[in-house]
Amino acid sequence: MARQKGLMKYVGTIGDVRHFKIKGQKGFFAGMVGGPTAEQIKTAPEFERTRENMNEFGGCARAGKSVRTALSSLMSKMADSKVTGRLTSVMKKINLEDGTEARGYRKVEISTQRTYLLGFEFNKGISLSTVFNAPYDVEHTAGRDSADFIVAPFNPVDLIASPIGATHFRLVNALAVVSDFVYNATTGTYDPDDIANNELNIVEYSAYIPLNADYAGGTLTATLPGTPTLGANVTVIQCIGIEFFQEVNGTYYTLNSGNSLRIEDAF
Repeated sequence: MARQKGLMKYVGTIGDVRHFKIKGQKGFFAGMVGGPTAEQIKTAPEFERTRENMNEFGGCARAGKSVRTALSSLMSKMADSKVTGRLTSVMKKINLEDGTEARGYRKVEISTQRTYLLGFEFNKGISLSTVFNAPYDVEHTAGRDSADFIVAPFNPVDLIASPIGATHFRLVNALAVVSDFVYNATTGTYDPDDIANNELNIVEYSAYIPLNADYAGGTLTATLPGTPTLGANVTVIQCIGIEFFQEVNGTYYTLNSGNSLRIEDAF
């Protein structure tokens, strides 16, 4: 692959040379035009494996999108730019575990492979354990409709790595319901097995807590709205996190650095 270093910056094809950008990399790139047509990929026998992979990848992407949609209020301040691809990758690992359906139509059966989600950091560059080291525990009800984030008393100066300028922080306890996804032969797509409860969510915040004083501890409870009945084909993801603020004359301004969110439990 050639890499353009001159002054001309354009995307497209001239003759047999294709010019393009690559997300996350500087400069413009060039390569020879070629490869199969879209029609060949859709119909040719030699691309059957490709179609199977594309089909399952689409299902994994939809499952990952449901997680992001359920937690959409947190994504802009807690997630990195590659969270979509990383979540899809986790869902693909789950997809590969299904031994009941034919290749190309395997389920994204999250409910039987929940451990793959545990410890997922929404911002890979800022893991929760590098920012928040206070003693805590998590618990959930038998009905899976409510979960607690229980924090013991601690001194923030010793156990929180806050960004420059921060004066306060808030703890976050979020629940997101994600259904298993199965192939729908009628639509040719992957659909949630429980449409009604898929993407159901709640996000709870603690009060603004000063960084320069001892924290007395407490329990932050998140309860799903509507008292839902959750079947075996859905998973409740519990995410815990921390976000930082600067207080100026009684107003709390969100900081863009240091905020972190992790999947702590899946049940």
